[in-house]
Amino acid sequence: MGLRTIRVFGIIARFALLVSGTAAEEVCDSGLVSNLPPSSFRSSSQLSSSHAPGFAKLNRRDGAGGWSPLSSDRYQWLEVDLGERTKITAVATQGRYGSSDWLTSYQLMFSDTGHNWKQYRQEEGIGSFPGNSNADSVVQYKLQQTAVARFLRLIPLDWNPTGRIGLRLEAYGCPYTSDVVSFDGSSSLTYRPGPSPRRGSKQVVSLKFKTLRNSGTLLHVEGQDGLGISLELERGKLQLLLSEGTSSSSEPRQLTSLSSLLDDQHWHHVVLRQKNSQLNLTVDKHTETVWTPEEFNLWDVKLLTVGAAQNAARPRKNFQGCLENLMYNSVNLTELAKSNDQQVHIKGNVTFSCAEPVSVAVTFPGPHSFLQLPWTAPSSSGGMSIGFQFRTWNKAGLLLTFDLPRQGGEVWLYLNDARLYLQIQKGGRVLLELSAGSALNDGQWHVVDLTSRRGHLTVSVDKQGGVAHASPSFPVAVSNHIFFGGCPAEDHNQDCRNPHNTFQGCMRLLALDNQPVDLIMVQQRLLGNYSQLQIDMCDIIDRCSPSHCEHGGLCSQTWTVFHCNCSNSGYSGATCHSSVYEQSCEAYKHNGNTSGYFYIDVDGGGPIKPQLVYCNMTEENTWMVIQHNNTELTKVRPSPGENQHLVHFDYMSEEEQLKTIIHQSEHCQQELSYHCKKSRLLNTLEGSPFTWWLGGPGPGPGLVQTYWGGAHPGSQQCACGLQGDCVDPQLYCNCDADRMEWSEDSGFISHKESLPVRSLVLGDVQRPSSEAAYRVGSLQCHGDRNFWNAAFFDQETSYLHFPTFQGELSADVSFFFKTTASFGVFLENLGIKDFIRIELSSATQVVFSFDVGNGPLEVRVESSYPLNDDRWHRVRAERNVKEASLRLDDLPVAIQDAPADGHIHLQLNSQLFIGGTASRQRGFRGCVRSLQLNGVTLDLEERAKITPGVRPGCPGHCSSYGSLCQNQGRCVERTTGFHCDCSLSAYTGVFCHTEVSAHFKPGTSISYTFKEPDELSRNNSDLPSSIYSDSVLRGENVSLSFRTTQSPALLLHVSSHFTGYLALLINRHDELELRYKLDSSRDAEVLRTSMRGVANGLLHTVTIRRSADSVSVQIDDNAREDFNLSFTGELSRLKSLVLGRVQDSDDLDPNLARLGSLGFTGCLSVVRFNSISPLKAALLYPDTSPVVLFGPLVRSNCGSSASANPYSAENTHHLSDQSGSVGSGQPLVNAMKTDSALIGGVIAVVIFVIVTVFAITARFLYRRKETYQSHEVKEAKQEDSQDFHYNNQTDAQNASGENSKEFFM
Repeated sequence: MGLRTIRVFGIIARFALLVSGTAAEEVCDSGLVSNLPPSSFRSSSQLSSSHAPGFAKLNRRDGAGGWSPLSSDRYQWLEVDLGERTKITAVATQGRYGSSDWLTSYQLMFSDTGHNWKQYRQEEGIGSFPGNSNADSVVQYKLQQTAVARFLRLIPLDWNPTGRIGLRLEAYGCPYTSDVVSFDGSSSLTYRPGPSPRRGSKQVVSLKFKTLRNSGTLLHVEGQDGLGISLELERGKLQLLLSEGTSSSSEPRQLTSLSSLLDDQHWHHVVLRQKNSQLNLTVDKHTETVWTPEEFNLWDVKLLTVGAAQNAARPRKNFQGCLENLMYNSVNLTELAKSNDQQVHIKGNVTFSCAEPVSVAVTFPGPHSFLQLPWTAPSSSGGMSIGFQFRTWNKAGLLLTFDLPRQGGEVWLYLNDARLYLQIQKGGRVLLELSAGSALNDGQWHVVDLTSRRGHLTVSVDKQGGVAHASPSFPVAVSNHIFFGGCPAEDHNQDCRNPHNTFQGCMRLLALDNQPVDLIMVQQRLLGNYSQLQIDMCDIIDRCSPSHCEHGGLCSQTWTVFHCNCSNSGYSGATCHSSVYEQSCEAYKHNGNTSGYFYIDVDGGGPIKPQLVYCNMTEENTWMVIQHNNTELTKVRPSPGENQHLVHFDYMSEEEQLKTIIHQSEHCQQELSYHCKKSRLLNTLEGSPFTWWLGGPGPGPGLVQTYWGGAHPGSQQCACGLQGDCVDPQLYCNCDADRMEWSEDSGFISHKESLPVRSLVLGDVQRPSSEAAYRVGSLQCHGDRNFWNAAFFDQETSYLHFPTFQGELSADVSFFFKTTASFGVFLENLGIKDFIRIELSSATQVVFSFDVGNGPLEVRVESSYPLNDDRWHRVRAERNVKEASLRLDDLPVAIQDAPADGHIHLQLNSQLFIGGTASRQRGFRGCVRSLQLNGVTLDLEERAKITPGVRPGCPGHCSSYGSLCQNQGRCVERTTGFHCDCSLSAYTGVFCHTEVSAHFKPGTSISYTFKEPDELSRNNSDLPSSIYSDSVLRGENVSLSFRTTQSPALLLHVSSHFTGYLALLINRHDELELRYKLDSSRDAEVLRTSMRGVANGLLHTVTIRRSADSVSVQIDDNAREDFNLSFTGELSRLKSLVLGRVQDSDDLDPNLARLGSLGFTGCLSVVRFNSISPLKAALLYPDTSPVVLFGPLVRSNCGSSASANPYSAENTHHLSDQSGSVGSGQPLVNAMKTDSALIGGVIAVVIFVIVTVFAITARFLYRRKETYQSHEVKEAKQEDSQDFHYNNQTDAQNASGENSKEFFM
């Protein structure tokens, strides 16, 4: 046979092997049990020889037709030995033939050795499987994860209540082959790849391992230039470490830590997979991704060491245990080691089999678990010793208890607050108490020894971890029995009493008087007694690995549950999933908040972190302000030798935050300003710009932009070029005129695709005569497209549909609705069995229901008010692995706990229906807006445009938010939201809530002139109606607030052309006095209030109402006082209203004229006379309203309650003060302090000191009372600057820009 023929046959053989191997991998469902001999079957017991376990084969009728144990309880089991380690893919069960005996649920256990069983759990941690409903049908369960084991054990949980346990079974799978290598703790294996290793498509290191040690180096990969990675076990967790540099003493850096409890002597699968600089570490089913230096490559490896560390300067424990299928980039290292390949070096005792130590553990799973053992050591020995190991997550629980001989007392060894305590009592009196150790609830194995010899008692935990000694005056020994974990539920003899919690955890290596306890004999009921134990396994579960706590929440656990600590995370809920912050300034406004610093979470429960922004809520828009590192007007100082000056701006928001804010806002803008003297901006002779900027979404430096603020993208123009008013009409920017005078090009960038501005490149700044300055303002956005995204469903059969909702482990849904209907489904998504639904079940109830495989679960919130009132109501529903919650408006949240150890994955596969159902029944009629699923807003409006029966948008917001408009403010509808019209109010601000106040000095006078009727008819002004009023009064409504120490003083005077008037004054007795003169032939009537001391420097509010001859006056919160005038008349043809000094006093009574000439010193606020607000007109509309102003008038916040109370502190919420910022929704004031703010604060302090010195000097120039008033004015100015600090800072910057020529000269 020729060489070529041999090669052909070799290729055919390899191909056949490849095909057969592939087919074997694809088909792994052969029966594994049917052909086994009876000796391969074992059981806990058998009812008779004809019910033996060997008869438990599927579809067989041998013997009694299957296996049945002697008694039917949960301590029974059936075990099958498959002869060798085998892949198991499915299990089928059947009842005992011709009987009423079958299982309805069971557990599966697997083992390699027949000991140390591991319970098989489904993906969701469920340990039970559904059984049969009769004796003949076969129920097969396909394992979600293939199991590899030699031994299979089935444990009945429930059975036919009218029969007993009966079972026939089959397992399906295929043979399993592997290469195994064992390390004894001092051995290792080293592999050196060749100079040019064969490169494939994968960069992968994979292996399986099993060990009883919780620490040891598993693997070390050494790359070039001292770079290397290591896999190390540390306290049962697998750490991925990166070594950098050639220094052997450098400590490696931990990249990640994954999984836990890996010292359980079960196989764990580890894969390291690299792609570029991304490295994925997978342990069993969990994967973490980390980034490594670009220089490190799994193809470029100098040395790979298994089982030991290479860094002698950092001694680490070697690995002790077994490895399986050790692969490096498709190279089987175990095969190379077996064949003595030169690339592999073995050190120490490395064997190619897995010799496993037998360690029988026992699990105490529940509150009624206990283990009772007899004490057989002779009492004459004069001492005792008890030893064992335990692991638990619980802080408290009884480890063991026994009685002392001759009724000498009771001994308890227990955990409390994760410490070990020994207590001896007699008759309720504590004779002895010792404690040792700490943090013993960490899930690690802890060694406990209790010894008593020759009058000396010792308790130790982890040997060096903690030891306590005592020398009791009485002997400490065991009387008869010793109880571990707890006591029997019914102990009539009172041999065991447990005043502590029952222990939940695992124990092993129990020894009584240095004699090991055979727990297998205990399991067989040949030794001691027990209840509710799982023997020969440690069924501990780490519920915090991987952690279900999101957004940095800290996970802690007990034996049965986990808990998430969400403190300082910005999130709430059982898994820290739901953000405690709103998603925009718009949302904060509609909660009734005013301007201030707020935390914004742009994606709700999504991955983007909350951020601190300033919300500037004006009457027209709600602006979100994002600062960067330099918003000041900054002079350019070019570096020598550099032709260009580069400026980069760092924003206080991360890239994803910026991108999302800009995307979801209706409008964004950023000021871009250039001040120049002989410094050209854009246009050059070649056509390329001198200066440009980079902007747009990140990551990255952004795109080059060649237009300036106020112009269009790509135009290479400034605002003046667009408007045609540049200083040189031939050019498109003022600065391009290249003049020696200072010029400016400024404007707003509002093209969202170009925002934010990231860098400036300034070109023409190096000429000797060139001077320039720039300013890039903060990024400002208004409007929330998500918040107002709405759809109106006008038919019960109409709906919108979207792709399937993906919320397997965490699902949060939030939306607003308004309706006049009493029922309707808001949202529904179905799966094969699972579903999720939120509906209005009645006019007062919202229901959140779902099923993840544990049966339908409902959460309901009942409202005390109707929900079909055509007002907006907010719904927030969340479902996670721990609980489901439902919030409706501000009502208390309703919570429903998830079943313990139940299904946790929500598996949906149909379309998501909004506003209706797949059956088109019980559809919702009304409006839905701002619908968000896991922080992502569904675009209802776009989908509604193409859907019959659904309309985009939804009007009518004032019915819900109109109450936010205060002080006679009027709610005005907008397509997206509302705003408060303050034209009829004496107040201003976003909710007409800001008082309009001013400080008056003796010479200050505001004279408001009433219009004649013919003038009113000709008035077509668009000014607020509060500026004008009727000239004939049939009654008055007067209100104002004041603060003064002047007495007497005239507060307000209203005159008519017929010598009638109304005057409000403080008389010399510090009483408030009201004077009416309605008839020129009569004297004025004087009405005095009973309250004295109104000129005390505190803020007082006065309300006056007259109808005909009835007058009422109320001061502050005091009782209203009613008066009757002797004459019923009218104030006809009103002439003027005066606040402060009366300039024209010829027509006044002499007494009133003398008082009016003194003027008023103090504060007046929110002055309203019928429908006009004269003080507001003078301060806000002085040029267009009918007011005449004399003397100084300073606007202030002196009329606010905070200003009125000199002892009130500023309400400041810090970053950690979640109680204020979250619960009340109040702004975070002064939470962000930048360098510019600090400098501004210093300047403010200096100015304040100067003003104070000036005020002290002025004390010698004025009267005592006027001195106090001057101090009052100064104090109010200071408060005013605090209240408007943010806006004033911007104004100051603008002012400096306007006078830039003088500033830079």
